[in-house]
Amino acid sequence: MKPSAFKTLLFIAKQNFKRLFFTFSLVLAENGLFLVYPILAGIAINAIVDGNTLLALSYSAMVFIGWGLGAVRRRVDTQVFTKIYAELAVSVIMSEKRAKKDESTIIARANLSREFVDFFEQHFPMLFTSAVSIFGSAIMLLFIEFYVGLAVCVLLVIFAILLPKYIAKNERLYLKLNNQLEREAKRINAGDEYILTRHYGILSRLRIRISNREAMSFFIIGVSAAILFSLAIFLLSSNNANAGHIYSVLTYLWTFAISLDDAPKLIEEFSKLKDIGKRVSIELDGDIKE
Repeated sequence: MKPSAFKTLLFIAKQNFKRLFFTFSLVLAENGLFLVYPILAGIAINAIVDGNTLLALSYSAMVFIGWGLGAVRRRVDTQVFTKIYAELAVSVIMSEKRAKKDESTIIARANLSREFVDFFEQHFPMLFTSAVSIFGSAIMLLFIEFYVGLAVCVLLVIFAILLPKYIAKNERLYLKLNNQLEREAKRINAGDEYILTRHYGILSRLRIRISNREAMSFFIIGVSAAILFSLAIFLLSSNNANAGHIYSVLTYLWTFAISLDDAPKLIEEFSKLKDIGKRVSIELDGDIKE
C-alpha cells in the first residue's frame, strides 16, 4: 500500500503515541511559557523602574524554567526520534522489496522516509511554535494595543488568501526535484559524464528556484514587519506609553514577525513531504509501539 503523506504521518503517530505525547507535552509547556514572556518582561521592567527588586526577579525565574524545559526536550528528542527512524526504515525497505523495486530505488526511498521522522522532530514543533506565536501574539496585541493587533490580523488574512497559489507552485518544484533524486543512484552507476552533468545542473537550478522563492518571501515579510513596527511606534508615541508596555508591544511584534518568517520554510517542507508520501511505501499495520 502506498499511503498519502497524511496517512503515513498518522500511522507513525499511532505507532509511537506515548513517545510523541511526552515530547510534544514539553513543546507545549515551552510555548505556553514563552507566550506570556513579553507581559512578564514588561512587568519586570516597570518593577525595576519602581525599585521593586523582588517582583523584577520573577522574570529571572521564568527564564530559568523556560531554558530548563528546553534542555530536557532536546535531550529527549534525540532518543525518541532516532528509535522511530530505525523502525520506519526497516518498514520502508521491506515494503519496497515486496513491491520488487530495484536496489537503488529502495535506498533512495529509505533515505526519503527520514523526512517523515524529521517532520515530527523538527517541523511539527516549529509549526506548533509558529502557530502559537503568530496567533498568540495577534490575540495578545488585540488586548494590549488594539489597533496594532488589528493590523496584524489584517496581514494574516492577506497572507492566507495568497497561500494556496504559493503552495501549488512549491509542490510542482518538489515533484521535479524528487524525480531527479530518485534517479540519482542509477545515473551515478551508469557513470556517463554528460548525464551526470545534466542531472546535477537540473538539481542546482531547481534548488536555486526554491531558494529564490524563500528569499522573496523573507523580503515581503520584512517589509510587512517594518510597516507594523512603524504603526506601533506611532501609536505608542502618541499615547505616551510606559516602558513596560512599550517593551511588551514591540516584543510581541518581534515574536509575530520571526514566527511568520518560519512559514515559507514550513510550507516548503510540507510540499516536499506530500510528494514523498506519494513515492514511499510503508506497511500501515503492526503492533502499536508503547
